[in-house]
Amino acid sequence: MQPQPAEPFVTGLVLGAGGSTRLGQPKQLLPYRDGTLLGHVLEVARSACFDQIVAALGGAADEVSAKVDLSGTDVVVNRAYGSGCSSSIAAALGALDPRCEVIVLMLGDQPGVSADTVAALRAGRGDAPLAVCRYEDGRGHPIAFAQSVFSELADLHGDKGVWRLLDRRASEVVEVAIAGRIPRDVDTPEDYRAVLAEAGTVVSTAAGDAGQIPG
Repeated sequence: MQPQPAEPFVTGLVLGAGGSTRLGQPKQLLPYRDGTLLGHVLEVARSACFDQIVAALGGAADEVSAKVDLSGTDVVVNRAYGSGCSSSIAAALGALDPRCEVIVLMLGDQPGVSADTVAALRAGRGDAPLAVCRYEDGRGHPIAFAQSVFSELADLHGDKGVWRLLDRRASEVVEVAIAGRIPRDVDTPEDYRAVLAEAGTVVSTAAGDAGQIPG
């Protein structure tokens, strides 16, 4: 009997560096379920059984570090977070464990992604250099990157750099079917009210219209 190949060393990279300009307060710290928005995503990452978790912070990094449970994560602070998500990915590369063979990229403001989705992505990737979730309404996070593309991640720019990389290497991308629509990420008060509603939390419309995000 042939020996089974060893499972690759997988790092979960959670991007939590956004400046929250459209919200007027750090979205990482918005209340969500029993904790915060970023805290929830980190809990999902922990339950996904990664070999390493890297959390990239930026906007309000000191406050986030003080109020969010970052235990079990390697924290990177990206002072250039205003230049887009790509700068946080590049900053995080330096914190990767030398054994890392695969990165799974998660958004810290996308609480609708589950550990089951992460598991499906990892299983569906096979040996492909790139894998992305294919929801009913399009592609979305999380996204997996094999070691062969790490050097290209360092050279990405802006908020859409990852998607441009997928376009450039389209023939090497595996799409993993995931039930449901693309999970919402939180950029505006309306987005926040929507994810709370999806989680079963009722938010006052009047409060939302006044720009008073619950907290």
